[in-house]
Amino acid sequence: MAAILPGAARAQPGAGADGGAGLANAPEPVASQYAKPAPVRTFHNYLFEALGPFPIASSALMAGIHQATRTPPEWREGIPGYGERFASGFGISAIDVTTRYSLAVALKEDTLFYPCRCSGVWPRLRHAVIDSAVARRGTMGHKVFSFPAVLAPYAGPMVAVYAWYPRRYSWKDGFRMGNYGLLSYMGENVALEFLPSLLHPERHAWMRRLHLEIRHAGG
Repeated sequence: MAAILPGAARAQPGAGADGGAGLANAPEPVASQYAKPAPVRTFHNYLFEALGPFPIASSALMAGIHQATRTPPEWREGIPGYGERFASGFGISAIDVTTRYSLAVALKEDTLFYPCRCSGVWPRLRHAVIDSAVARRGTMGHKVFSFPAVLAPYAGPMVAVYAWYPRRYSWKDGFRMGNYGLLSYMGENVALEFLPSLLHPERHAWMRRLHLEIRHAGG
């Protein structure tokens, strides 16, 4: 039941490079040279992903769905119940994002999503899915398995089930919701890989500007 975090601002087109043992065969990102994002860019991206319009809209949508299905059934109906579900979803999303960024900074990883230089549906799809568990490290951007990216979707649900969900919820429910969150994270990367190329060129340029100058990213 974790809130789905839209990834419309997560991609970082225009930078990236392959490397790293075990992931060297993955498709290459957009550009031939990797440019590690500056700390101020990373911080702005974090604020946008954690508190920006996309998580707000996503939390509002999921709150409506959970309101309609009465999930959790112990929570109220009407506006008060919708407010509880919205706050819960937004809180879970914010915790997930904060966990990913905090761990990535501690491990000196770049968890931005870099679209593929490759062509063809299957290579690009493979790239988007694999990069959901990949980060880049060092000035050359070598690919490594990313614990921050994989663990973050479970942080928010685990906090929620012990902090504000009904008492009958346990770590099993948190783990289940985290699985949905990880799948959602992969879906966001797939959307970031394919949607820009399907949009009108002017809108595509706007989307690139949003990714590069306003906020962050993630896979």
